[in-house]
Amino acid sequence: MTRSGPDAYNHALHTANIWLAGVSDALDTGDRRFAQRALRAWLHTVRDRLPAEAAVKFGAQLPELLRGVYYDGWDVCHVPVKYGVERYVERFAAQAGVPATQVPALASTITRAVAEHMTPEQVSKILGELPADLRATVAGTTAAGRTAAETPQSPEPPDRTARIEEQVGNLTAAVRALARGLEDDQRTGAGVDQRQVNRAARLADEILLGATRSG
Repeated sequence: MTRSGPDAYNHALHTANIWLAGVSDALDTGDRRFAQRALRAWLHTVRDRLPAEAAVKFGAQLPELLRGVYYDGWDVCHVPVKYGVERYVERFAAQAGVPATQVPALASTITRAVAEHMTPEQVSKILGELPADLRATVAGTTAAGRTAAETPQSPEPPDRTARIEEQVGNLTAAVRALARGLEDDQRTGAGVDQRQVNRAARLADEILLGATRSG
């Protein structure tokens, strides 16, 4: 059964918070903003190295709100960006706001945190799209993060709930339109409406940042 109304908002935010809590726990940090930046850096640096079709398939497996974060700034006309380990580390460090020396440990830890919420086949398949040396850096050998725990949420004021519920609905529509555009692009070469990519990313960011402030 499709969720709607407050249930849709609560479910989307709950799922995103579980993922963020898992990343925070794996990184052993109480700074949720840092965990969000690090997860965003991981998502973007993996996404941009993937062929468009593989990137879309991976994005479809992410929670609704994180899917919008994943598509933030993505330009389907310029992927894959064929960088190696050194450039990957530079891009990750810039997005996460950390020294380059910390990137291999951060990336591998987040990979294992993400794997807590996906099947081994899903993670292996996406990593298998990367060159061997980059795959080794992203997968790494860092000890696996602990299981994500649900972060209790304070009740939202009714007006805020209604506003974010509307944002979640808009995000869903934007991501669906994006997916349809990508499917059409595969069939006809008509191209993807970049505005849908940007809209989905903006909506997800607004919701997640609002949740972080109230957390």
